[in-house]
Amino acid sequence: MSAVPALPGSPRGAVTSGPATARAVNVLAPNPSAMTLDGTNTWIVAEPGSGLAVVIDPGPLDEGHLANVMATAERAGQRVALTLLTHGHPDHAEGAARFAELTGSPVRALDPALRLGEEGLAAGDVVTTGGLELRVVPTPGHTGDSLCFHLPADRAVLTGDTVLGRGTTVVAHPDGRLGDYLDSLRRLRTLATDDGVDTVLPGHGPVLDDARGVIEYYLAHRAARLAQVEEAVRAGLTTAPQVVARVYADVDRSLWPAAEWSVGAQLEYLRGRGVG
Repeated sequence: MSAVPALPGSPRGAVTSGPATARAVNVLAPNPSAMTLDGTNTWIVAEPGSGLAVVIDPGPLDEGHLANVMATAERAGQRVALTLLTHGHPDHAEGAARFAELTGSPVRALDPALRLGEEGLAAGDVVTTGGLELRVVPTPGHTGDSLCFHLPADRAVLTGDTVLGRGTTVVAHPDGRLGDYLDSLRRLRTLATDDGVDTVLPGHGPVLDDARGVIEYYLAHRAARLAQVEEAVRAGLTTAPQVVARVYADVDRSLWPAAEWSVGAQLEYLRGRGVG
C-alpha cells in the first residue's frame, strides 16, 4: 500500500468556530462557496485575561454572523475595541461598516476607502489593544491592499486570502500583481524561518500548523503554473481564456473565471520579462 501524501501546511481538519490558539478564536461565516471554501473565517484576537478584543475581517454583511461575532466576544468577557481588515473583498469587508455601528469600534485598513476612524494601517505598524501585539505585514498580490497580521505571542500569522487553509489563492489581476505576490510569499517565508511563525490562521479553510511548508508549496505551485503559462504563450496562445483552457483543463470549469485573473497576472509578469 502506498502512503497518502501529506497535505500542504498540515491542516487541522474540519473548519469550525472556536479557539485556534491561545489568543485567536474563529467565528465561521455562513457564506460557503467555491471561492470562499467553508466560508469566511472571522478572527477574534485578544490577550488572555483582557477585556478588549480585536476582530479581523468581520466578513459579509450578514446580521446573524455579525451578532454571533459580538456574542462570542461577550461570552469571553471581551468588548470589541478595534476592527482590522486584511483586504477589501466583500466576503471579508462588506460587514465592516455595520459591525462598526454595532460595536462602536473603529475600522483600520490599508485602503483609506475602507477605514472608519482616523487611523489606517501601514507596513511596520504595531497594533496594541488590551496588551495584545499584532504586527502589520504588507502582502500585496492577491489584491493591491492585502495585509497579514503577525501574532508573535502565538507564533502565528493571520493571512486573509494571501495563504488559504486549502488549495491556493487567486492573484486578482489587474489589482493583484504576480511579482508583488511572490515577494509577499517570500516575506511570509522569512517570518516562518527567522521569526518562529509556525501557525497560519487563514481567511478561508482550516488552520495550518506548518507555515513554512505551505508557503514553500505556494512558491513551488506558482513557479510550476508560470512555467505552464509560459509554455502556452510560446505555443502561440495570447489571451487569458485561451491559456486557461489549456493549463487548467483538469480544473472544474466553474473556477475558470477566477483562474483567468491569475493567468492575466502571469501574462503581465511574463510580458515584463520579454515573453509574449
